[in-house]
Amino acid sequence: MRRAATLLAALCLLTAGLGPSAPPPAAAAGDPPALEDLATVPPGYRLSGREALAIAARAPRGAAERARLGRGRVFANVFVKPPGRWQVSWFERGTEREVVQVHVDDAGGRVVEDWTGPQVAWTMARGYSGAFGRAVNSPWIWLGLTALFVLPFIDARRGRRLVAVDLAAIASLGVSVAFFNDARIGVSVPLAYPPLLYLLGRMLWLGLRRPDPLEAAPRALVGVPALAGMLVFLIGFRLTLNVVDSNVIDVGYSGVIGGDRLGDGLDLWGTFPHDNQNGDTYGPVAYAAYIPFEQVLPWSGTWDSLDAAHAAAIAFDLTCLALLWHIGRRLGGTRLGVTLAYAWAACPFTLYVLDTNGNDGLVAALVLAAVAAAMARRAGSSGALVALAGWTKFAPLALAPLFAAWPGGPRSARRFALAFAGVTLLCAALVLGSGGLETFADRTLGFQESRDSPFSIWGQLGDGWAPVQTAVQAAAVVLAVALAFVPRRRDTVGLAALSAAILISTQLGVSHWFYLYAVWFLGPVFVAVLARGAGAVSPPPLRPTAPATARSRPRAAVVASSG
Repeated sequence: MRRAATLLAALCLLTAGLGPSAPPPAAAAGDPPALEDLATVPPGYRLSGREALAIAARAPRGAAERARLGRGRVFANVFVKPPGRWQVSWFERGTEREVVQVHVDDAGGRVVEDWTGPQVAWTMARGYSGAFGRAVNSPWIWLGLTALFVLPFIDARRGRRLVAVDLAAIASLGVSVAFFNDARIGVSVPLAYPPLLYLLGRMLWLGLRRPDPLEAAPRALVGVPALAGMLVFLIGFRLTLNVVDSNVIDVGYSGVIGGDRLGDGLDLWGTFPHDNQNGDTYGPVAYAAYIPFEQVLPWSGTWDSLDAAHAAAIAFDLTCLALLWHIGRRLGGTRLGVTLAYAWAACPFTLYVLDTNGNDGLVAALVLAAVAAAMARRAGSSGALVALAGWTKFAPLALAPLFAAWPGGPRSARRFALAFAGVTLLCAALVLGSGGLETFADRTLGFQESRDSPFSIWGQLGDGWAPVQTAVQAAAVVLAVALAFVPRRRDTVGLAALSAAILISTQLGVSHWFYLYAVWFLGPVFVAVLARGAGAVSPPPLRPTAPATARSRPRAAVVASSG
């Protein structure tokens, strides 16, 4: 099993070119037992448990929720929450479900937090300052990056006007983030869907229409030297911010735990510690990729600074930058290479992912590497990379039909299928040796299927909309298969656009969606939007034929077309 994990980690690093879905945070895991004697005044505290309960009972949101449920249907428990706080929780009788949670400051004798609804169980919905990425949430940083992301591409000339609109659609997700940071998830969640739907439609339009041979490639309004200088500055800024003012969320923590366990030859699924007990909800690649980082920067056994998670997130981010540079250079020279890398570096959402130090950058890197491999006509490599991306966070498995049908004929499709199957078998071997298939299915797909989440319109609308959600999910599957067969743009721009469309469509139907998932499709979106007209990868050349003789009629010239 250790050999399989090591081989999978090496394969992930090599094929993606690396150098040598998030589980919900539970409501305060590891709380001390409820206070039994409410007359007790704990050491170092001013209030007794009874006084804290009386103060908490006056919290307006909690009082309204208890009145709605019926006061006889709930009961209270009081917890000491060092340093200097009390937590008073009300539970529903019969279900034992926590329905109200109030925090009381002991020194001031006042309510400081008052939570009901999904914000009781989901601490990430409470708008705690800097909980996701710390300094990146500063309006100065976020708005500054948004300006650098959109303004250089505002161009009123024909054929270039929509570039700024496309980038602004991505940036508009920041409005949803602002409401999320203000703990207003009833507003933030619906606001995320219009940009996603716009991008889905736009990517389908770019991927299905025939390319215009006269179309000019979009360009930034500043020259290459200036754009390259801004790119270098942004890379340095991003790396510095990650080191000095970022945090590791549970997703990154789970990668380090998994890398440690796989590296030591231990079971993984069903064995995670209590402070991240649902961290084993991802595919095997999500953990195997952390093995080299955890071996160099070993895990201490606690949720500390987690240097390995920082190192992994930086490596994933730099890989995405390098891959966009490479794709751009191949398609349109230095200018396009710098432009694509700049778009990634200036986008606030890529910094958001970097500074939460999770594993979504790994998915983004593997998807971009698959696009680069397909562009180079390496069907086997693209098959391995799509499989690696899929066995990280499952949704990219939907890319397999599109990449398998990439122009190249049956031989290329067979190479893709063999490489895809090989990686899948390797992942299966790792799963069988690290907890077993049944445990793996229960801890990953079973957990994802059974949990309720307020971070999608489906979670907020309730069970009555389940048939509609199922229809959206089915439509995503149909789209992923259909795009492999319908007439489409058969160049790298078309592949990138349709890859992004597939990934967006899979995200529209999930019960738990978060902003970090956007980077899965952002790289292909940048290629589709900014590389239009810059060049195309033609289908494989025709087999050479013998030169025409004087007696034979000359063959008509065959012109390779990217349409």
